[in-house]
Amino acid sequence: MTTSKRDYYDVLDVPRSASEEDVRKAFRKLALEYHPDRNKSDGAAEQFKEINEAYQVLSDATKRGAYDRFGHNAVSGNGGARGFEGFENFGGFGDIFDAFFGGGPTGRSRSATAQRGSDLQQSVTIDFEEAVFGSEAEMEVHRTEVCAQCRGSRSEPGTASTMCTDCGGSGQVRRAHQSIFGQFVQVATCGTCRGDGKVITQPCSQCRGSGRERRSRKLAMSIPAGVEDGSQMRLTGEGEASVNGGPPGDMYVSIKVKEHPVFRRKNYDILYTRAINVAQAALGTKVLVPTIEGDTELEIPPGTQSGRIFRLKGKGVAHLQSKQRGDQLINVVVETPSTLTDDQLRLLKELSESLGDPQQEVEGSDKGWFGKFKDTLGNAE
Repeated sequence: MTTSKRDYYDVLDVPRSASEEDVRKAFRKLALEYHPDRNKSDGAAEQFKEINEAYQVLSDATKRGAYDRFGHNAVSGNGGARGFEGFENFGGFGDIFDAFFGGGPTGRSRSATAQRGSDLQQSVTIDFEEAVFGSEAEMEVHRTEVCAQCRGSRSEPGTASTMCTDCGGSGQVRRAHQSIFGQFVQVATCGTCRGDGKVITQPCSQCRGSGRERRSRKLAMSIPAGVEDGSQMRLTGEGEASVNGGPPGDMYVSIKVKEHPVFRRKNYDILYTRAINVAQAALGTKVLVPTIEGDTELEIPPGTQSGRIFRLKGKGVAHLQSKQRGDQLINVVVETPSTLTDDQLRLLKELSESLGDPQQEVEGSDKGWFGKFKDTLGNAE
């Protein structure tokens, strides 16, 4: 089913005798009313498309003449008016709106719209304990900030900029080009004011009219508990200032954690190795072990083998954004002495003879060598 098009003059609500300026004024008024960025009602986009199509025909003398003589058939099909012909390089309704209404003292071209400042990279080194519990860190930052004297206006305080006469303050210049498909209007950034819409008559003496200045300042940041080596944090708005009034960039901080002399970290657990001698392993003992919060006593049961892992609950690293903590894992290593006194050597020989070969005991006895060892100790007591 084909829907007949409305008369273009009715669409723009202008008489057939309307001048080019009347057509343009009518289009501006209707486009402002039905632009989808402003009008969210159903059908607004289609109405805007119809208004734009009518304007493309009636604003072009050749197309308008053909339309007045032959109606819609004269401007449809190849070479005719299409809803958004001539705007293929724009991103959508917002870009079309900027192309038509970017003019005026306060208008800006798309190239001159406020751009976000550049991001910065920084690194900070913290101690192992600071990564576990969190801390406050301070770092020196060298960055470009808004000029403190002109506050980014680029003009010397007390002076005023003037409107650019080349673009009329819009930041844009329009150039018409004729092609086999009709007249096209190219919108470009004004070369005189570089899209700003204004000309600085007396540049700021501190920033020399750039609106920005290089400064060094100390920046404090909060390190969360549980942060790992190599983690990256973002400080919003702490990057470089924008060149044309936009928001500043962000600061990305890389965290480096110093190695601890005795502790190692695995995820949220803290690893520690505790050496004991053969007598302590055989008889059992109590030893002091360091934790991230101070020394604590650990009970080593009799017969502890080298490589046994003991766990201290809640003595590890805090989980990020949680009150939960990991554990401390203690790896007990039984050390064999490499140098002995004469008395130690004699006692160990007697003990070795009384214990026998552990492999033979394991293979030939249900009780085993350790049972005999305990009996021997019991008799000694």
